[in-house]
Amino acid sequence: MNENGGPHLQFDDFLLLIGKLNYTWTNTESLLIHFIAGLSEVDKEMATVIFLTLNTTRARIDLVERLAKLDRVPSDQRTAILDITGRILGQAKLRNRYNHCIYAFDADGDNPRTILMRIADRKDTLKMGQSHPLNDAAAEDIEAAIKALALINHAIWKIIQQFDFPR
Repeated sequence: MNENGGPHLQFDDFLLLIGKLNYTWTNTESLLIHFIAGLSEVDKEMATVIFLTLNTTRARIDLVERLAKLDRVPSDQRTAILDITGRILGQAKLRNRYNHCIYAFDADGDNPRTILMRIADRKDTLKMGQSHPLNDAAAEDIEAAIKALALINHAIWKIIQQFDFPR
């Protein structure tokens, strides 16, 4: 039971949610291949090689955004693509929280939480180990991100069709 008397999510349920978040994320990110193909005027096979050569989401989005900002790209196309990449990046923080962390528990194996695997250099100190509980609110955030990514996915397909990018 959680502190409000209701059932709380078990850690295995979180793992399933995080798996669904990862699936949704990678599926949506892979659609950038079509943006790379259309903006670069190459076929999907060539765009796939470019996409796979870039090994981070940030690098892939940077490429798409830079291609979209070229003078030759019509402004409506640029605006649509930059809006989508901004929406993807808006979901990245939550996704990164659950993919680049350590999962920790108390001595009894309860109270699961994430501990961020990042060191933040401050002027004269270090900040590390930011922790977030795996509770009902966290599950709701993950479910909201999954829904948001699904909407982004559909919006990407509309842009691919609208601008006749390689499919």
